[in-house]
Amino acid sequence: MTVKRALITGVTGQDGAYLAQLLLEKGYAVTGIVRRSSHAGVFDHRLKWLGILDEVELVDGNLLDQSALLRIVQAAKPDEIYNLAAQSFVTSSWQQPLLTGQVTGLGAVHMLECLRSVAPQARYYQASTSEMFGLIQEERQSETTPFYPRSPYGVAKLYAHWMTINYRESFGLHASNGILFNHESPLRGVEFVTRKVTDAVARIKLGKQKELRLGNIDAKRDWGHARDYVKAMWLMLQQDRPDDYVIATGRTTTVRDMCAIAFKHVGLDIDDHLVIDPALFRPAEVEVLLGNPAKAKAAFGWEAQTSLEALITEMVDADIRRLSANA
Repeated sequence: MTVKRALITGVTGQDGAYLAQLLLEKGYAVTGIVRRSSHAGVFDHRLKWLGILDEVELVDGNLLDQSALLRIVQAAKPDEIYNLAAQSFVTSSWQQPLLTGQVTGLGAVHMLECLRSVAPQARYYQASTSEMFGLIQEERQSETTPFYPRSPYGVAKLYAHWMTINYRESFGLHASNGILFNHESPLRGVEFVTRKVTDAVARIKLGKQKELRLGNIDAKRDWGHARDYVKAMWLMLQQDRPDDYVIATGRTTTVRDMCAIAFKHVGLDIDDHLVIDPALFRPAEVEVLLGNPAKAKAAFGWEAQTSLEALITEMVDADIRRLSANA
């Protein structure tokens, strides 16, 4: 029996780790590209958390180094390539707009060039984002909703998105975009608002801090679980024809209500601990995001399995365990 081979950029991130776990469960051989760090043992904590570190082949690489990527793709001989690597934190994209454009935008084109040049038979997944919708042009955002990004990150992702479509149409590649709405998990970085909230709630519950400082808590997001969303990535590449799909829950919730779920779970009153800090507001805010995943459900039967309540309580419990273990 021939073993399928997958190559994942961003394998040590939240989505990369869950995707690697899913593919390993399906019998794939998984190679992950890792940006070299001087802090060995820190970058792989998500793979360790899932217990799969020893099952993934890790190779040094960087989306900005075309020659290295070509060598990696040639050696890996992938059947499927998942490009998940990016400078993915919206706030940082305002502080590092050039780096964000190079890594998140041009980095995707480097991978597309590898696909076209040395692995045209491979199927390719590009991680697009709901941040491309930005200043929303429709109440529910679908694959046909016009884009209006509101951050350097959203703009860079939109460039990568359209380049993926152009390579697909120009060179006949099996290249698909997954327009994923916010998806979280216990593996989310603490700089992202959901994990910032659950980590703070855990610390407050354990007496390690007293308050949670946030910016715009009236912003609304469509939040799902990353474990559910990586299944959609895989399903896209199993389709006969490549296409672009919105992946979302179809439910939107304010940051305030998300926080309330976390505080309620540990028996605390949100009003006793939440502080609004104007310094944490974005230069240009995305007020509402609400996805319409109907196309993905019709094409390959995908729909979110995890409620926001279940997601946030799982994250709070995981942060309490982390903090208690390190006490």
